[in-house]
Amino acid sequence: MGTVMVMMGLLVIFVSLCSALLRWNQMRYTKNGLPPGTMGWPIFGETTEFLKQGPNFMRNQRLRYGSFFKSHLLGCPTLISMDSEVNRYILKNESKGLVPGYPQSMLDILGTCNMAAVHGSSHRLMRGSLLSLISSTMMRDHILPKVDHFMRSYLGQWNELEDIDIQDKTKHMAFLSSLTQIAENLRKPFVEEFKTAFFKLVVGTLSVPIDLPGTNYRCGIQARKNVDRLLRELMQERRDSGETFTDMLGYLMKKEDNRYSLTDEEIRDQVVTILYSGYETVSTTSMMALKYLHDHPKALQELRTEHLAIRERKRPDEPLGLEDVKSMKFTRAVIFETSRLATIVNGVLRKTTRDLEINGYLIPKGWRIYVYTREINYDANLYEDPLIFNPWRWMKKSLESQNSCFVFGGGTRLCPGKELGIVEISSFLHYFVTRYRWEEVGGDELMVFPRVFAPKGFHLRISPY
Repeated sequence: MGTVMVMMGLLVIFVSLCSALLRWNQMRYTKNGLPPGTMGWPIFGETTEFLKQGPNFMRNQRLRYGSFFKSHLLGCPTLISMDSEVNRYILKNESKGLVPGYPQSMLDILGTCNMAAVHGSSHRLMRGSLLSLISSTMMRDHILPKVDHFMRSYLGQWNELEDIDIQDKTKHMAFLSSLTQIAENLRKPFVEEFKTAFFKLVVGTLSVPIDLPGTNYRCGIQARKNVDRLLRELMQERRDSGETFTDMLGYLMKKEDNRYSLTDEEIRDQVVTILYSGYETVSTTSMMALKYLHDHPKALQELRTEHLAIRERKRPDEPLGLEDVKSMKFTRAVIFETSRLATIVNGVLRKTTRDLEINGYLIPKGWRIYVYTREINYDANLYEDPLIFNPWRWMKKSLESQNSCFVFGGGTRLCPGKELGIVEISSFLHYFVTRYRWEEVGGDELMVFPRVFAPKGFHLRISPY
């Protein structure tokens, strides 16, 4: 009996302590002018609930506090904006004190020179460097031929297969396609070691920032160190060889006639930027496009007709040209609709560099603002029947250019690799739908937050078309 009373007493003390901690943390951020919301625990805030509940957490908070509320996520006091007008203002006013606001935990892995993190002259340098790599001329003469050759070869290896995990295949496809464009003729051991490190790096950026042995965050930090080591070795090897390389790394390392000369650290961060930004979007959009097309035979037939028409006017082994890709109007619509409905990117982060008034509230310097665009994708005022896969809605060019369209970001930070990603996905779909039919196997579960992911893989049974 005495033991039970002691246990009950300890439980009461523990509950009281937890309650006091929650109240204390809430009071720390209760200031005049701040929007409503809850802050959760000290240090951890509401990160765990956010990562576990995802869209439900956001919807519940929105019902309680409206479309502009405060929280504490990923180690930072954060404002969440789910209002399209406010979001547009935030994304278009970087010069007024709304700079990229990714947490230090992400910068530790992606690099402090990562284009998504820098602003001002540094951002102009990194963005200009990237845009010079993917200009129309570079796309036509260098990138598309490499993408086409890779996709033709990669999908050609599936002829002997029946059942495939399309999630695994598209992940490797997106990574290897980008790596081929960055650096050609890499040795297989280098590719395998780099791939292992990169996949751990990706997981680390989407984890709770707890720097303890065995955590995904610690693994992500170590993976970034391995990526840097491998890139240093590759760059030194190229310098020692004295050869001229015409891939992306070759252009980044070029010193003469280079408007955007970068330091070695900036080059490494630029390589990680190119790989990271394209990996998740290209792989997941490719996978989900096949799912939506499978579930909507009319859309699949129209897309396949578009691609078969391209093949009919070309020799069997003739590669795709830039004009072929530009003619894929319905394919582009499928890519936009897949990105909208699957919501590959949930939003973007900004940080205030000074006290600012936004939406009638006074936001302190140093706070993060999460421009949460997910719910905008399902707004019935913007998209008719928003939960229905309807690529035809994007055949009206005006929809793509509307201010409410955040599928590829917005404002001054519109994704610079948007057209490159569309070229890669279009090329993948071209060779897949003209070569194969497919059925889903096993009804695999799909998670939608914090990333679109099938925990046990997403399996298809394929057969020749």
